[in-house]
Amino acid sequence: MVQLLVLAALTLPLTPAPAAHPQRHATPFRASSAPLSPAVRTTLRTGHFWHRGCPVALSGLRVMTLTYKGFDGRRHTGRIVVNASATAPLARVFGKLYALHFPIRKMGVEPIGSDTTASFSCREAVPSPCTKGRTGTGSWSMHAFGLAVDVNPRENPYVGCGQSRDPDTRPYFDRTRHRKGMVTGRAVAAFASVGWGWGGAWAGDTKDHMHFSSTGH
Repeated sequence: MVQLLVLAALTLPLTPAPAAHPQRHATPFRASSAPLSPAVRTTLRTGHFWHRGCPVALSGLRVMTLTYKGFDGRRHTGRIVVNASATAPLARVFGKLYALHFPIRKMGVEPIGSDTTASFSCREAVPSPCTKGRTGTGSWSMHAFGLAVDVNPRENPYVGCGQSRDPDTRPYFDRTRHRKGMVTGRAVAAFASVGWGWGGAWAGDTKDHMHFSSTGH
């Protein structure tokens, strides 16, 4: 898996290294995590992102508060819900993305809305290859464990079997021309540094360019 990931990453454009700045002018990256507040628990329940029978209890999830660079080039703060075991590795990943000035549109505890980078959602994996009449695979998505992150879904769509139907994603089906927010080789390497795999490295025509997970699935 690591070898495949590295080979896939080598075909991606590399973002330029950030210019050096005196340390006193650097804006520090910050990451923290906390148990789910009552408000977040309610949000996940009412939005049907968590329900009884999910593979992770609410007590096994954490809210991460993270610094990120927006599409406007400015420093922003966002929140995502992840597995408690993922907080430390993801803090390292997003710290690397911040240092690379990799732009993120926005983050959210709910994986909804236009172009939201998010993690936890208790749902089945998408069938691949597609099976007519089926809406699930019978197995949990890694998102259901809080062990997957979708990054800039508009700029990094799911293509192939079951591909994204959002017309705003269509310009990004072509991965040969890099545009702001598209996953780069250095972004893939940031996740690979903690052992997470990338859906853009899947074999075959089906690719999930937004998707990173602890198993690569």
